[in-house]
Amino acid sequence: MAVPMALNLINNGNHNLIVWNRTASACDPLVKAGATLAKTAQEVCEKADVTYVMVSTPEATLEVANLAKDGISNNKGYVDCSTVDRHTAKKVSDIITSKGGRYLEGPVSGSKAPAENGQLIFLCAGSESLFKEINADDANQLNKMGKASFFLGEEVGAGANMKLIVNSCMGSIMASFAESIALCEDANLSKQDLLDVLALGAINVPMFGMKGPGMIASDKDTKFAPAFPLKHQQKDMRLAVQWADELGRELPVAATANEMYKRARRDGHDDEDFAAVLHAVRRER
Repeated sequence: MAVPMALNLINNGNHNLIVWNRTASACDPLVKAGATLAKTAQEVCEKADVTYVMVSTPEATLEVANLAKDGISNNKGYVDCSTVDRHTAKKVSDIITSKGGRYLEGPVSGSKAPAENGQLIFLCAGSESLFKEINADDANQLNKMGKASFFLGEEVGAGANMKLIVNSCMGSIMASFAESIALCEDANLSKQDLLDVLALGAINVPMFGMKGPGMIASDKDTKFAPAFPLKHQQKDMRLAVQWADELGRELPVAATANEMYKRARRDGHDDEDFAAVLHAVRRER
């Protein structure tokens, strides 16, 4: 996700990027496009006015913040686009603001293709001044990486919460969609007819059109090329269910869907697209 986001900044504006990754070779496409490779995360924050972070887990988010913090000084910006829980977002905010920096959480709704096409949706909270700065006409950074950005307030955690709600809904819909495909198979009904009916009705969503053709053409040996890895979808479902539990809110649909993704992970589909939850459903027949 970070590579296409950074490429959109390079290709769509006068931005001088300095980049770093725990695996240096991951930055090769960016260096080729004109970015400068830093030796450490701290160096990025020292040399950049605004640092963007995109990693995969809460643990990685905290690790990177601790590696970067000594490069933060008064008024520097730190925008974390990772999908994490609100507790992690607040810990990172404390790390950055303790050094005098401004922190903005900005998890994104969208996967690989939207990242490549600059169609991400940013769900932001924290420093309003930083949000306005990176959206100003002379910077316009979020608009070069996405199609929309929302400021959800100054309370850190609002962005994380909204992202978990969105991804919980998405994961639940995909799990239900997979069940519908499997049920068609059991009933010897046309799976293409299912897609066509859904496309014409009020419950149609773009995801059915994007994922459906590959899913109905698949069999038990199909490997789903990852646009959004299943392990990350399950991580988001887990975080959403845990958060709801803290609130005393039951999420029976999301909790059941989470179990389906956990089953798919146990069966070895971690690094496939989250559409591979279909394999977990088929296994139950």
